[in-house]
Amino acid sequence: MSLPLWVLGLTAMLLLAAMLLAGVRIVRGPHAADRVVALDMLSLLGVAAAALAALVADSPAFVDIALGVALIGFLATVAFAAFIERGSIREEDTP
Repeated sequence: MSLPLWVLGLTAMLLLAAMLLAGVRIVRGPHAADRVVALDMLSLLGVAAAALAALVADSPAFVDIALGVALIGFLATVAFAAFIERGSIREEDTP
């Protein structure tokens, strides 16, 4: 399937904007749970970027990369959720 070049460019720009916004949420917080959700979103956007690269390059190898990023992102989210549940990561007090 061949998509127009402007569709792929627009998709790449929207993915980049979403990644920047997720990065801002990771840095600013305000709570650890917000940062974990933003990290999960960032990993999902990485999967979408790898899928877009598979479309642009017409190479199925990027699909394997997307699968690997999805698995690592899921495991990272579960690990951070366990740390928050145990209390190993302290919540910051907001004024």
